[in-house]
Formats: sequence, C-alpha cells, structure tokens
Amino acid sequence: MKPAQKLIAGNWKMHGLRASVDELDAVIAKLPPGVDVSIHPPLTLLALFAERAGDAVIIGAQDVAPGAFGARTGDVSAAMLVDAGARAVIVGHSERRHYHCEACALIRTKAEAARAAGLLTILCVGESESERLAGEALAVIEAQLACALPRGPGPAIAVAYEPIWAVGTGVTPTMVEIAEVHAAIRRVVPVDTRILYGGSVKAANAAEILGVPNVDGALVGGASLVAAEFLAVIAAGARAAR
Repeated sequence: MKPAQKLIAGNWKMHGLRASVDELDAVIAKLPPGVDVSIHPPLTLLALFAERAGDAVIIGAQDVAPGAFGARTGDVSAAMLVDAGARAVIVGHSERRHYHCEACALIRTKAEAARAAGLLTILCVGESESERLAGEALAVIEAQLACALPRGPGPAIAVAYEPIWAVGTGVTPTMVEIAEVHAAIRRVVPVDTRILYGGSVKAANAAEILGVPNVDGALVGGASLVAAEFLAVIAAGARAAR
C-alpha cells in the first residue's frame, strides 16, 4: 500500500560546518506531526547530525559506494554509512551524474548496496532542458528507471523526479508537467514507492507542488539549509497528507 505520509528530504550538498547543527536543532524543535523528514548533510557532519537527531529526523548521506570494503580511496560504503548513523541515502543525483560521470548501471549498483544495508534509498531521475524541449522527457526518465531501479528484495525506495534544468535555478515546471511525469513514474515503480519532486522547491511553492497527484514528498536543496524555510516546506507536506 502506498504510504500516507509525505517524505520531505533536505539535500545540503556541499554546504555546512559543525556550527550548522543549530539549523538541525531548530528544525527538530518545531517538527509538525504527520510527515517524514530526512536531512542529508555533507559526510563530515553525518555522525554528529545522527547523534543529535536521534529518532526525530532521518539523517542520510548524499552518495554511497557500491562495494563493501576495499582499496577505493575516498569511497564510503553503505556499511560505513550505517555505522556512522545514517538511515537513508541519495543516489543518482543529476550533479553526481554530471560532475562524476555516473552511469545508470553504476547508480543501480549503488542503490542495491544501500538497500542491502537497510538504508532508505532515494533514487533521482530527470531530464535536461534540451530533452524537455525535444519532447523526450518521459522517454528519458523511463529509460533511467529501467536501468537504475534496484533489482531484488529489499526495503522500499523513493524516486525523486528532479528536472535538471530546474535544480538550483529558481525555475520549476508547471503543475501539469509535474503531474504528467509523476503519473508516468507511478506506472512503472512498485506500489509502495514514494515519488518526490525536486528542483527549486521552496516555501513559496511547496503547497502547490505537494498537492499535485502522485507527489508523495519533496527533495529540497537550498531551502533546506535554513530551518525556517525548510520548516515551511515540511509544514506544507504535513498539511498535504491530511
């Protein structure tokens, strides 16, 4: 059965120092009921945030290596993330695909490693601006899912639709465009999969986006760095689930 509660995930990307724990504390202090929340700080803050958050907020990583252990300088495995306190991880973000040349096959391997370790896995998909303008958005996303969705048993995943041209730009698709893509994703993912929207989500547009059919939450970037802004998005998620 599809989860009733929305999932609001905050991706801090390459932001945050130890003093940023104050923003986490501020979020925890005012969390509304009826919504799931995850925060994905940089790896340097993962253990600190996990200890501070306890069960109030899911603390997750922004990436994971596909292997368990080995001679892979700079990589961090799913087992290491769990040991540091992580309960979730993002895989396949467009910035990883672009800056680190990650292919779908690698992303699937990462997702499978994360699921095997019991981590809530948020798989990102999305089209470029040129693909959108060419009318190829749905075909691109369906191909990404066919290649990157993890195979085999494991905990439920979430899929985050992030149009690349909307990430960090302040531009969002129309609600009709979001509904079209989320409906297409819904047709090919397991029934218990939450489908999140990401791409310039903020307090001003969260309620409208979270009211779109098949939008089961949001993956929030810059707006998750400031507690007051992130809490407004979380509150919109709590209201939309009622």
